Amino acid sequence: MDDEAARRHRARVWGGAERKLWHASIDGTVGQRLRELVAWAERVGDDGGPLDAYGDGPVEEVERRVADALGLPAAVFFPTGTMAQQVALRCWAGRTGSPVVALHPLAHPEVHEGGALSVVSGLRTVRPTDEPRLPTAEEVRDHPEPFGTLMLELPLRDAGFVLPSWEALVEVVEAARERDAVVHVDGARLWECAPHFGRDLREIAALADSVYVSFYKSLGGLSGAALAGPADVMEEARVWRHRYGGLVFQQYPAAVSALRGLTRELPRLPSYVAHARVVAEGLRAGFEEAGTAWFRIHPEPPHTHQFQVWLPYAPDVLTAASLALTEETGTVLFRRWSGPGAGGPPGVAVTEVTVTEPGLSWTADDVRAAVRAFLARLD
Repeated sequence: MDDEAARRHRARVWGGAERKLWHASIDGTVGQRLRELVAWAERVGDDGGPLDAYGDGPVEEVERRVADALGLPAAVFFPTGTMAQQVALRCWAGRTGSPVVALHPLAHPEVHEGGALSVVSGLRTVRPTDEPRLPTAEEVRDHPEPFGTLMLELPLRDAGFVLPSWEALVEVVEAARERDAVVHVDGARLWECAPHFGRDLREIAALADSVYVSFYKSLGGLSGAALAGPADVMEEARVWRHRYGGLVFQQYPAAVSALRGLTRELPRLPSYVAHARVVAEGLRAGFEEAGTAWFRIHPEPPHTHQFQVWLPYAPDVLTAASLALTEETGTVLFRRWSGPGAGGPPGVAVTEVTVTEPGLSWTADDVRAAVRAFLARLD
């Protein structure tokens, strides 16, 4: 079986499983996803509105809802988060007069965008810290190079969905202000950060000059993102969106799915975050009862409804065991495993665990039993 065929097979097996901790964004079929969207629109009486054309209709409604949820003056819908952040950082570079962006080396633009900040937007990045966490106020304040924008990814996904304390976050923002830098938040997963900080979304967003949010990572949308901030900056962002090719003729499936996520999933995220701690505790108990020589749950307890699990096996061995568990029992505990990435310890693999609506029915004992069944397929 070639790589693409293997990927499709895993997607079918895990997507069609009877029991899982979360629905992945690629679970199901085209027909299933579209029928779910139509059923929701009909239930809320929102299936008779006009279609959008170049950003009006349901796209405008998404923008209004995001601006209101974050307590910011305006928001702009984008087809992708990569484009939204490119535009945000370019707008701020023009206003600050500095093309330099301070960000973490594990931040999305550094790892997942093919160098687009420099290649496409002519920006340059500096790194206040290389530690697997957000920078401290001291690191921001003492960085030897000037920068115009500080970008903070909340949570920092590739470091394990980690967040600073509220006090530390406030201090970091204040340190950036002392350097006359603006603060942009990569909030692709900002929606689930409120429980950790003990603050609502508006208070969190108020720390920043601009915020990007995603609709498919936590809200179950088909695609799409939004950039929110001052009205004048958002007007410029619309100009750059067009220049970057993001003024799409019609985006109503993505827009309606974003509205569904804002209505249905956003209020549920605190329960997912709380239950992720139950799942993490069950995983720990299961590994300890099985006498697993070494494992890591990171962070522990989880900061959001997503976290990492580390085990000392080859990634393909663990992925095969995860797949076998589902094929033989109809249960998904883990999905694909990968290497630890740059700077990670050799000889281990890592996977990401997410808890959403299907995972709420799992007790700690259910998780422990699933761990035993998973480990049995490594023997």
